Amino acid sequence: MTTRWKPNVTVAAIIEHEGCFLLVEEDTVDGLRLNNPAGHLDCGETPEQACRRETLEETSYAFAPTALVGVYLSRQQLTNREEITYMRFAFCGELGAPDPTRKLDHGIVRTLWMTLQDIRANHARLRSPMVLCCIEDYLAGKRYPLELVIADASITG
Repeated sequence: MTTRWKPNVTVAAIIEHEGCFLLVEEDTVDGLRLNNPAGHLDCGETPEQACRRETLEETSYAFAPTALVGVYLSRQQLTNREEITYMRFAFCGELGAPDPTRKLDHGIVRTLWMTLQDIRANHARLRSPMVLCCIEDYLAGKRYPLELVIADASITG
């Protein structure tokens, strides 16, 4: 019998304001890395719901996805030689106000706004190549309706 392969399902928010993108600096096994507000899909939620939750947890900003930018597969080898495959659902949308009383999620050092040029200049610090790829797809105008991702009622109860 062979072992069944299952990618880790994640979500990411691509948030632009006045030519800058909202990123998080997070503490990882590979050191401090830059990432889109992102995280894992939890049991009982849709990718859209997960994106709202993860953005709030990692940035303290409310976020309302308006479109799917893309679905991405990538494999990463961590410093400890562990290999992980991710399936990322990247959304763009409307950013709400931050909650100044909310603490950032465990491992998130800070949020920051960066230009595309700054992100490219810090390529070695990106959590994965998908950070830049999603932003470039967003800038290329890639937008798909949220209804493209269908969640059966059995998922959300």
